[in-house]
Amino acid sequence: MADRNIIYLTDVKMITCVLQNGLGEDVLEAAKNAGAQGATVSYARGTGIRDRMGLLGVTIDEQKEVLRLIVSDDQADRVFEAIYLAGKLDTPGKGIMYMSNLENVATHIPQNIIDSV
Repeated sequence: MADRNIIYLTDVKMITCVLQNGLGEDVLEAAKNAGAQGATVSYARGTGIRDRMGLLGVTIDEQKEVLRLIVSDDQADRVFEAIYLAGKLDTPGKGIMYMSNLENVATHIPQNIIDSV
């Protein structure tokens, strides 16, 4: 059995985007076009702001799509902006997103990528 070692990726960020139900596919496509390799998509139920937004005449669906993407530092701003625009997050009630620094990430790295570094 070959030696097994963890290879840590350190210059990465996680973008989390909570979207109005039905917007996930368009946002994911925009993220991929901006360089993201993929995402984890889950579904959730929102609460809280819906009541206040209803007073303004905006109906907020409580069903949400949550996208989590891990991207390199050099891709982060580009992917973040693409998601923001595709999700129409400048519109009330469409969603919210944030970016977090990740200290260590570990996954399979193909040998040819390791050798090229």
